[in-house]
Amino acid sequence: MSRTPLISLRGITRLYGEGAALVKALAGIDLDIGEGEFVAVMGPSGCGKSTAMNILGCLDRPTSGTYAFMGTDITGLDNDGRALFRRNYLGFVFQGFNLLARTTALENVELPLTYRGTPRAERQSRAREALALVGLQGREDHPPSALSGGQQQRVAIARAIVSGPKVLLADEPTGNLDSTRSHDIMKLIKALNEDSGITVIMVTHEKDMAAYARRQLHFNDGLIISEEKV
Repeated sequence: MSRTPLISLRGITRLYGEGAALVKALAGIDLDIGEGEFVAVMGPSGCGKSTAMNILGCLDRPTSGTYAFMGTDITGLDNDGRALFRRNYLGFVFQGFNLLARTTALENVELPLTYRGTPRAERQSRAREALALVGLQGREDHPPSALSGGQQQRVAIARAIVSGPKVLLADEPTGNLDSTRSHDIMKLIKALNEDSGITVIMVTHEKDMAAYARRQLHFNDGLIISEEKV
């Protein structure tokens, strides 16, 4: 008997507008992602990859279809349920680092635990561990302005993993970095996937970044048109 996929999408569509202005951002997606996979989502601008990522992250709702997580249909969750799902199971990394400018690296990483109501001492301990995991021990008290772009993205990754998510959703995580720092960040994400078992789903348009994944999905016109396994 096959294991239940961590994520299962069936018949997912996302429509915007109506009539002559109707846009099919997703035209019927079927996708299974197993626990511990590292998946890269690729395709041209407007192909549906970011829409798919937003639905996977419960930041948007499909027009039709079902989204099951660990065998449970979460398609119909209300806003509070979706927020709770994100808080408990997902970590997000974006192209823009989205750090709070007037707070330290440690305080930025603590933020998800603050929302959970985690006691201060435990928050700080776990945030320090997360920063050490991404190679930023000794930088805990630095504000974002005192960190390089690569270091700021490491802080963003530490913030994404500090709560122990099942899935890390990364949307163009190297888009604002030069080549050397991009590869450094990708090596870090790959290590988190292999050593910590975090499932990684990453949107990218760069082939050399997608090469770090073990599975590549190619989108076009709101559909998955091909798949490669490495």
